[in-house]
Amino acid sequence: MLNFCLMLKSPSLTTSVSSCNNGRGGSCSVYWRRRRKAPVLLQVSAASYQKFVDFAVNETKRHAVLAPSPLQEKYNTLVAMDGKTELKMSSFQAPKIRLLRSMSIQNEVMQVLDFAVFPKPEFDVPIFCANFFTAASTNIVVLDLNPLHDVIHHRDYKDKYYKSLMPLGLNYTKLLPWGGRLTSESIKFFSPIVIWTKFTSSQDKHDALYSAFMEYYKAWLKLMDQAVEETDVSQIMCNCEAQHRYLTWRAEKDPGHGVLKKLIGETLAADLLGNFLFNGIKELGSKKFLDYFPEYCCEDGTVNEKRSIIGKSFEHRPWDSGGEFVGDNLKVN
Repeated sequence: MLNFCLMLKSPSLTTSVSSCNNGRGGSCSVYWRRRRKAPVLLQVSAASYQKFVDFAVNETKRHAVLAPSPLQEKYNTLVAMDGKTELKMSSFQAPKIRLLRSMSIQNEVMQVLDFAVFPKPEFDVPIFCANFFTAASTNIVVLDLNPLHDVIHHRDYKDKYYKSLMPLGLNYTKLLPWGGRLTSESIKFFSPIVIWTKFTSSQDKHDALYSAFMEYYKAWLKLMDQAVEETDVSQIMCNCEAQHRYLTWRAEKDPGHGVLKKLIGETLAADLLGNFLFNGIKELGSKKFLDYFPEYCCEDGTVNEKRSIIGKSFEHRPWDSGGEFVGDNLKVN
């Protein structure tokens, strides 16, 4: 969630939490402390990301019977005390979809969209993921069909889902080029068609992003339509653990946690991450973060807070045009 928000901080605002109600459907009181100059207003309409969510929901309804998730009752809207920062949440489920959920955050200086669709464990379909962050004229984007299983080492899974999608991914590598260094830990959760990019706001770029979102989502829905329900209990358990591992990583290492803490407080932020954005951590498995990622264990048994401990990152797209992982050997996007 909010994968790259912490990389961009407004120089004109700081955020403080003055009070918080942690009850069901609670909200936090937040006020802004201004310094130096007024904030730079967004160049793109604050409502511009809503059309992404509307498209996805309407398109999904063409393929499946979509019903509100039980989470919708509790996780819907939070408004900060300033009256300008609003968190909007929606969630659905379908016969093959465990959870389709979205969260948007917007105020006069920042806009965020976190949209994801998680398949039921009986289907090994990738996880659809869209994380968009806009501040002033800068945009940071991740759009992908996150693999349920590691595509670097599991060629059968990569070929099953991504071989036919490589032309789609290549269509957008020039329009939305690689955004720079990405940690090797993060790469494990991305596919060869991932769009990881940064760009200055322009109508052309936002049109390209919307087009990519629509095409990627239609491709994901086609995969879901074709998916056959697994009956092998061992394979279902394998899918469960793969999704649980993904959720555990995201909930623990998502840098957007800091932004949420500033907006709604530590308790609500932790609840939102664990029970809504990455719902399934409690239901799909019992392993903890260090069970999956023991290399992050500190001497005192706590989790190392660093995003990356390996230290290796990829400056350029680490897959070639055929979807083969080549590390950082390619020097062009």
